[in-house]
Amino acid sequence: METKTKKTVNMDLKQYGMFLILIGIFLLFYITTKGANAVPFNINNLIMQNGYVVILAIGMLLCVLTGNIDLGVGSVVAVTGSVAGIIMIDYKMNMWVAIIAALAVGIITGLFAGFFIAYLSIPPFVVTLATMLMGRGLTYTLLQAQTKGPFTDSYNFVGAGFLPTFKIAFMDGTLDLVSIAVAILASIALIVSEIKDYRTKKKYNFAVYPVWQIALKLVIMLFIIWFFFTKLAMCNGLPFVLLIMAILIFAYGFITSKTVAGRQIYALGGNRKAANLSGIDTNKVFFWVYVNMGFLSSIAGIVLAARNGSATPKAGDGFEMDAIASCYIGGAAVAGGAGSIVGAVVGAFIMGILNNGMSLMGFTTDVQKIFKGVVLLLAVTLDVLSKRKKK
Repeated sequence: METKTKKTVNMDLKQYGMFLILIGIFLLFYITTKGANAVPFNINNLIMQNGYVVILAIGMLLCVLTGNIDLGVGSVVAVTGSVAGIIMIDYKMNMWVAIIAALAVGIITGLFAGFFIAYLSIPPFVVTLATMLMGRGLTYTLLQAQTKGPFTDSYNFVGAGFLPTFKIAFMDGTLDLVSIAVAILASIALIVSEIKDYRTKKKYNFAVYPVWQIALKLVIMLFIIWFFFTKLAMCNGLPFVLLIMAILIFAYGFITSKTVAGRQIYALGGNRKAANLSGIDTNKVFFWVYVNMGFLSSIAGIVLAARNGSATPKAGDGFEMDAIASCYIGGAAVAGGAGSIVGAVVGAFIMGILNNGMSLMGFTTDVQKIFKGVVLLLAVTLDVLSKRKKK
């Protein structure tokens, strides 16, 4: 009788090491700022100030998976925010009309870029550089170099509001039980998912991670979940933008890992010629990746305008760099074909923690850009060197 041998394989440190880097950078700033970065109010700001970067990073990952980037996302954020502002302030129209119009502008921008990239074979770098320049110029033209605002409270809720809370007295303040309940549900879902994955792999005699590595991963993930949700519970509860982020993370995580469309994106990034030979319409994949990027850029533009309470000509300036850096820091391969939604989100928060920590330490934005550039260069260098070692 044939017996099945238990196969084990070590976890990819590049895939999960980013969580340790996230914790390590946070602890570094915890020491240098004497705990200022860990107070509930700052954690709340960290989530809300980086919501639009996370949204952009999710879309940018799909571009990076194809081996390309989108330089125009910051300008699309500015254009869509300005369109929403003009409709509400100048034309006194309903916020939902403004939101729909902003989404439509983002999708049209994506259709424009996708057509040139997919069907005219213009390099994505050139096309998105053009959309970046045109979008920024269009923003200044629409706003006439002025700020449109203030917006209504109902619109501002999208970027600055909070979900309903149920608070109880806790120590010298209050604790939101809704945030704690969400943390419990997230913890249960994470544990059940890991157990199910482990049992499925054992059932079909696939290689599994050693139990101690799975346990260590769970401890780290649960620590991050409970730390952030407890801090939010001690402040104002769950930001509405966190709900938007969660929906997008789950949706795109499912698309990239469980659907044919997601597998086609990875195949395109891995080897376009092989993807074509296997019957994948790579032009169609390219097209929808950039349409999707325009759509998510418009969501980020709506959130940013709501967070600021106004539309400004400088909105979204440099966001494309943060989104691109988030993907590479989160483990996406420079050549395409490798990366994950979770990695991009973690990369976005690493960038956010760097910005937040350096701001608390009094560093100017110029110095912050130097540090972020160094971190990005290190991430890409490690990726390239690891590829060479495998060869």
